[in-house]
Amino acid sequence: MPTSITKELDNSTYRLAVAQFDAAAEAMQLDPNLRERLKTPERSLIVSVPIRMDDGSVRVFTGYRVQHDSSRGPSKGGIRFHPDVNLGEVAALAMWMTWKCALAGLPYGGAKGGVQVAPERLSRAELQRLTRRYAAEIFPLIGPDKDVPAPDVGTNAQVMAWIMDTYSQQVGYVVPSVVTGKPLSVGGSLGREEATGRGVFYVTVEAMRHLGLDLQRATVVVQGFGNVGSNTARIMAEAGAKVVAVSDKSGGLYNAKGLDIPELLRRYRSDGHSLKATKMGDMITNEELLQLECAVLVPAALSEQITEKNAARLRCRVLAEGANGPTTLEADRILEEKGVFIIPDILANSGGVIVSYFEWVQDVQRFFWKEADIQQRLQEIITSAFQRTLHFSQAKKATMRMAALMSGIDQVAQAHLARGLYP
Repeated sequence: MPTSITKELDNSTYRLAVAQFDAAAEAMQLDPNLRERLKTPERSLIVSVPIRMDDGSVRVFTGYRVQHDSSRGPSKGGIRFHPDVNLGEVAALAMWMTWKCALAGLPYGGAKGGVQVAPERLSRAELQRLTRRYAAEIFPLIGPDKDVPAPDVGTNAQVMAWIMDTYSQQVGYVVPSVVTGKPLSVGGSLGREEATGRGVFYVTVEAMRHLGLDLQRATVVVQGFGNVGSNTARIMAEAGAKVVAVSDKSGGLYNAKGLDIPELLRRYRSDGHSLKATKMGDMITNEELLQLECAVLVPAALSEQITEKNAARLRCRVLAEGANGPTTLEADRILEEKGVFIIPDILANSGGVIVSYFEWVQDVQRFFWKEADIQQRLQEIITSAFQRTLHFSQAKKATMRMAALMSGIDQVAQAHLARGLYP
């Protein structure tokens, strides 16, 4: 890979993804040639995204789409709109998506995309223009049999609908299967919005059962109150767990007696998405939230939240990674010594891509499923992946993270070996 691209990729998130890959590849004695192929993205695109603002001025944003691997099928991955988006972060997320899809047994490779922008500072009209121009710029790379985007941080079902429409206008007919996470009215799937949170819940139940713990007597702390965090908290509470703290970017909300999650969600949405305005508990910092004593901690915010600086102060029994890459390698070692049971991100948060796969299948077939069927199939796939990973971990005396990575990487490696190298 050219030196200039190496420098572009070089940031802490990408270094974390590569370090995890190297550790797993070393443990499984992966062929050195395959190690080189899988360490770097298959394809990376950087685009300029010029749009006309409401005041008549033109601003140029930077967008990315990275396809890490397509040996097992079309690449799949979200699109995030966030000020900190960069090529290295997107490449890391694409790599993790590859292992995630393979671990779940989905016929996809990994991809990711994003635009360096603060979406909350744009009007709806500006956001639509940005989305459509970005979709037009990455048009050569995406397609239902090539690369299928989905929502991520800062994007939602409406953004996916705009991308679908832009793509459809380009080809001249409606193509619902070009993206997932869409509104139901344009080919979305029942159960998609809550899928990642529900998947976190399912694997947490399996982990608690393995450890001999009762979820209904457990305390839960959730960092992040976006789509993943809020749905995880809601479903955990519905199952009888006591959710004692949640947080967003402004800080955490703590109530030792347990938070009324349905009422909190109602107030949060009506009070301008401010946890403080809900007045349903004591405000604490995100750092304090991570250190609360609890049975289950769900980091569902951004990457690298748990590091060697704070890992020793965590007081959870189970760490269920709702976010991508929330724990550094140094923190992993500290948590392992403390006896924390980690459900790694590529397993814990795979519910989103699993139900995205269901949506894609339904769009291609033009046949839609009942929500109960979707939840049942999600539970079957993700709990099966958990049990395979647990058994692999026990057999190889490896951590859950290494077991998950090794299992996913092996599936991709087998596909490459079967297909060979062209030309």
